[in-house]
Amino acid sequence: MKLLTGNANIGLATAIAGYLDLELTQASVRRFADEEVFVEIHENVRGEDVFVIQSTGFPANDNLMELLICIDALKRSSARRITAVVPYFGYARQDRKPGPRTPISAKLVANLITVAGADRVLSVDLHAGQIQGFFDIPTDNLYAAPVMSADIKARFAGRNIIVVSPDVGGVVRARSLSKRLDNAPLAIVDKRRERPGESEVMNIIGDVAGRFCILVDDIVDSAGTLCNAAAALRAAGAEDVVAYVSHGVLSGGAVARVDGSTLSELVITDSIMPPDAVAGSAKIRLLTIAPLLGEAIKRIADESSVSSLFD
Repeated sequence: MKLLTGNANIGLATAIAGYLDLELTQASVRRFADEEVFVEIHENVRGEDVFVIQSTGFPANDNLMELLICIDALKRSSARRITAVVPYFGYARQDRKPGPRTPISAKLVANLITVAGADRVLSVDLHAGQIQGFFDIPTDNLYAAPVMSADIKARFAGRNIIVVSPDVGGVVRARSLSKRLDNAPLAIVDKRRERPGESEVMNIIGDVAGRFCILVDDIVDSAGTLCNAAAALRAAGAEDVVAYVSHGVLSGGAVARVDGSTLSELVITDSIMPPDAVAGSAKIRLLTIAPLLGEAIKRIADESSVSSLFD
């Protein structure tokens, strides 16, 4: 087994290698003067089971091209099996046609990864589970819920916890976490716009008064929805609000928005290399998923069960 990484999240790749007691495969992933990506592998990978670790967060297109070219280089170097380990699968929010004459970009990216030569895909908390069906190769969708629930139990034991989904679409994810927290009660933030251009109206489904609210979501991008949900929960009488999110995209002024919000804390995983602003935030904390990914990689290489990780 060999591990190869692009430039998207070298810290996570190094941590996974440390968990597996392996060295990262020696390779050059660099740019020509015109920003074309060039990959050169400096070790023999013939007949090897190779895992390419590369999230496709910002800059999404550059990181995606690095992933595709790494896969192509491995395929042309006669690797036996190539697994694309994509902790954060970019373009996942474009998983359907929201209107006429629009693309389904998540399916296009799935096709690109498959045609490049990947034999398997490993990801974490896909925005929509159905994206697994976009691939014609085996695809494992890991869940950060076990890592989150362990952290919540360690830090907030004894609190009057309620798990909250920031929108109706995230109820399944929130319910999964609540089961791991000894069947903690569940609430939902229902949001809608009365008219175009007007701010969202938030309705809370469930009783959050006097409770310690755990907001859970898969992606935090601008952080607008999360911060508005936190404010609505506080207005409904919540004792405190903490958010746990799998993928911290945090684009634009998201970090400043979180710092100025009623959220007590935002916990994100290291599926994406966090933006520099996160280091200066007193409210954002990083949770590693390196052991989760490392164990899944080990089980794939050993041909043992991955799903039993979540039993």
